[in-house]
Amino acid sequence: MSDKYKNAHKVYKSHIKELLPMFIDMIKNKSKKSKPKDKNEIPVNFLSKKDIEKMQDYSVIRMGHSTLLFKIQNKYILCDPVFSTRASPFSFLGPKRFHDVPILIKDLPFIDSVIISHDHYDHLDKQSIKALKDKVGTFYTSLGVGKHLENFGVNKNKIVELNWWESKIEDGIEFACTPAQHFSGRTLSDRDKTLWSSWLIKTPKGKFYFGADGGYSSSFKEISSKHGKITMAFLEVGAYNEKWKDIHMMPEDAIQAFKDLKAEVLFPIHNGTFDLSLHSWFEPFDRIFSLAKENSIDIRFPIMGKEISLINHTETSTWWKKAK
Repeated sequence: MSDKYKNAHKVYKSHIKELLPMFIDMIKNKSKKSKPKDKNEIPVNFLSKKDIEKMQDYSVIRMGHSTLLFKIQNKYILCDPVFSTRASPFSFLGPKRFHDVPILIKDLPFIDSVIISHDHYDHLDKQSIKALKDKVGTFYTSLGVGKHLENFGVNKNKIVELNWWESKIEDGIEFACTPAQHFSGRTLSDRDKTLWSSWLIKTPKGKFYFGADGGYSSSFKEISSKHGKITMAFLEVGAYNEKWKDIHMMPEDAIQAFKDLKAEVLFPIHNGTFDLSLHSWFEPFDRIFSLAKENSIDIRFPIMGKEISLINHTETSTWWKKAK
């Protein structure tokens, strides 16, 4: 029996021999605008502890990349917290943050729940977890990821590991672990040893889908079939490429996933913070904005650190057009 996890619909296999062409691509075909000229190009709304404490109920703040802070039922829920300068095992090497974080971890209030989708460095950040561990009630994560959290100093009793289609209710909020088409691993030797997942936060006033990372599959239809229509879908739109679309959705795939989920509002994530592909830093925003318009989809683009409602209409701007 294999000790590795697998995708439900398509088995993604990569080999070391694929890495060389990818690195050549990164050198020869990378956009000259894959990064902003300086970190001030991307607007950030900086926050204090009081700002967080005054968040409206049923609201969300994007901290960057896929890091989201929710306030739901007056509880704070933090998804894939990455506050470090680099999405990398090294402090001196690897993808560097385009912009400052809107708030430091030390200034965050007590966080009731943290969701960790999978163990890649741009979603599971050791330094952020170490800084957060004593001010978090519960860590929800995918099977196997709990060992990483324990190694980072998190008390085992705070960790809840779930498999796909499992869920747990805490204080009237249901945390549902749902499928994703992706992979896992933090080294060359631990590929797919832990599970990767998307997550659904089900509440009395709405259902909020955190897609994290992944390619398009029929899982989105299955999630909608099992859990019903989604109020707001936080979907990956960034770090994509046709060569690895099986594990990172193209913008067109994100539109189809949104439709499959029968979602009401689209909130693109996984962009604007780290250079993880060949495209310009602003291309994901441009492409998903145009596609949403063509498909009459209600979409949100708050600047980093800006609070918006999860259940009421909020106007957001095409801020990246001024920055690029």
